[in-house]
Amino acid sequence: MDLRVSLVAAARGRPLLAERFDDDRPLDVAGLRAVESAVRGLVPLGAASLRYCSPTPRCRATAEALGYAPLAQPALRACDMGRWRGLTPAEAAAREPDAVDAWLTDPEAAPHGGESLIAFILRVGGWLDTRPADDVGAIVAVAEPTVVRAALVHALRAPPLTYWNVDVGALSTLTLTGRPGRWYLSLPTAS
Repeated sequence: MDLRVSLVAAARGRPLLAERFDDDRPLDVAGLRAVESAVRGLVPLGAASLRYCSPTPRCRATAEALGYAPLAQPALRACDMGRWRGLTPAEAAAREPDAVDAWLTDPEAAPHGGESLIAFILRVGGWLDTRPADDVGAIVAVAEPTVVRAALVHALRAPPLTYWNVDVGALSTLTLTGRPGRWYLSLPTAS
């Protein structure tokens, strides 16, 4: 039996241009309103046999607002950004332009002292590939948009640098079907 895994990108905790690496901020009022607006389409995913979330405050808050009652999964945390934690991408680029360039062009580079892109994708992919398939049917997980991107790259067996070409908006959903090592992207049909 194929497993169905739906990954929901957490609502934002601050405006997009103010996003910071490894941001542990909770949902703000705008984020909560966005969840309330999306609730009708996302609540049915909560019927999944297993419900997970990233351990970040905004992922937990998004999942709770959707009524998922999730189990936090450390493997679903965002990429460890080392000394860049708390910086915006622009701040990191201003301080260490060559290091940021290396990080963006070499999936094995970790100039910030945290995880490389490839290590991050492998961690998220390892979580995906170890989900129980027997007698489960469906799983839902609320995670940071970066985690959803990494899961897609892993599932499609795309080159790691493909990660930079995927845009995941707040509260968007990625659904994969299959089993460990054999995943398929499931696109919604028009209603």
